[in-house]
Amino acid sequence: MRRLNISAWSIRNPIPSVVMFLVLTILGVISFQNLPVERLPNIDIPLISVTITQAGASPSELETQVAKRVENAVSAITGVKHITSVITDGVSSTNIEFELGINTDRALNDVKDALSRIRADLPRTIDEPISQRIDIAGLPIITYAATARNMDLKELSWFIDDTIVRELQAVKGVGEVRRIGGVNREIRVSLDPNQLLALGITAGDVNVQLRATNVDLAGGKAEIGGKEQTIRALASAATVQSLASTPITLPGGRKVRLDELGTVRDLYEEPKYFARLNGGEVVGFNISRAKGASDVVVAERVDAKIAELLERYRKVDLRKVDNPVAYTVGNYSATMYTLIEGAILAIIVVFLFLRDRRATVIAAIALPLSIFPTFWAMAALGFSLNLVTLLALTLVTGILVDDAIVEIENIVRHMRLGKSPYRAALEAADEIGLAVIAITLTIVAVFVPVSFMGGIAGQYFRQFGITVAAAVLFSLLVARLITPLLAAYFMRDHG
Repeated sequence: MRRLNISAWSIRNPIPSVVMFLVLTILGVISFQNLPVERLPNIDIPLISVTITQAGASPSELETQVAKRVENAVSAITGVKHITSVITDGVSSTNIEFELGINTDRALNDVKDALSRIRADLPRTIDEPISQRIDIAGLPIITYAATARNMDLKELSWFIDDTIVRELQAVKGVGEVRRIGGVNREIRVSLDPNQLLALGITAGDVNVQLRATNVDLAGGKAEIGGKEQTIRALASAATVQSLASTPITLPGGRKVRLDELGTVRDLYEEPKYFARLNGGEVVGFNISRAKGASDVVVAERVDAKIAELLERYRKVDLRKVDNPVAYTVGNYSATMYTLIEGAILAIIVVFLFLRDRRATVIAAIALPLSIFPTFWAMAALGFSLNLVTLLALTLVTGILVDDAIVEIENIVRHMRLGKSPYRAALEAADEIGLAVIAITLTIVAVFVPVSFMGGIAGQYFRQFGITVAAAVLFSLLVARLITPLLAAYFMRDHG
């Protein structure tokens, strides 16, 4: 049975091999330009959070009436690993961790189905349960601190929430903008106990009437001008003065204004946390990227938008106080520099041993022809340029020319025996073929199992092993197809 020799086929039919690697290289260059640059690879840990609120409920009540029932309901779901609950006044939060490999969307749907089955058993006064996935990748990439002239803390906080957050959320790639410090606006009604006692009404009665009068409700539909229009009953107060003039019904049918029972002021909630910069109080906000977006690209777009906002609102000063993206860019730049430096040193070493400029050029061509198709494979698999994949690329820099060196050295040896480059390439490639394949597959066999490690470490190193394997497999194709082809047509007789 005749053995298939792809190197001999490539030498006799050079066009298919050249076109294939030309296309792979172009795809690799395009993929490299579009690959997101991140600090760490995106990992998918299935975590689901269930939050239930009940105004006025104590932690002991929430534990027995809510938390335990939620835990019992979700514990029967397939794949549940850990369940933890945190209970405070009026809030019960339950986190469910599933086994790695469980689809997060399916886990979220299973949790919602379990909650719907026990909804009738939960207290009627609770708010609707909120179930959501916890995204590990949503960590802040930039943090800013805001200060402003002629603005108090309440006005600056409202400016951040109403203007800055809206503008930044419109930036492509931004996942979340979260305010740090500041205060929340609050319309505070302070009732006078003596006045309430004198008029025979309680604070609870006032609260009930305010809730009933300050509400917008649907009022049905009506046909106006031949078209159906929606009618709404708008009863909420538009201003603080309007709220203060709200009539409150007293026992016996009498009515008084709300401001006759106390004071109505436009204030803010009692601060529970604050932000300081250089000893002064500021309002900060951080930006998290969307999953799959590039840290570097999103940071550049955010900086451009911040510069635009500073031009538009000159009374507000926005200062960058934390920028982890700078470390990501530094790691990326250092890795690219190391990759180029390693490639140059590998070419120099090849030249020192082969003492043939044409042979050195052929070995050097193997590096870009192996590395750029690897970028295409990474993009196809959804990988990114992060600490793990950059480490893999740096590690395989020297390995990528191993197969080509073995091929070109054997071809040069045959040429020094007096054979023509064409004949030497045919015979040497056939002679050394199995050894080159064995070298490459051994490396693949060592690194691919790393991608199938269990636990969180396996989530991080999955991209490492596959990147190394893809790079060396492309280097094998280069050594078996391109290196003998170039040697046959590019080398010259030694005589």
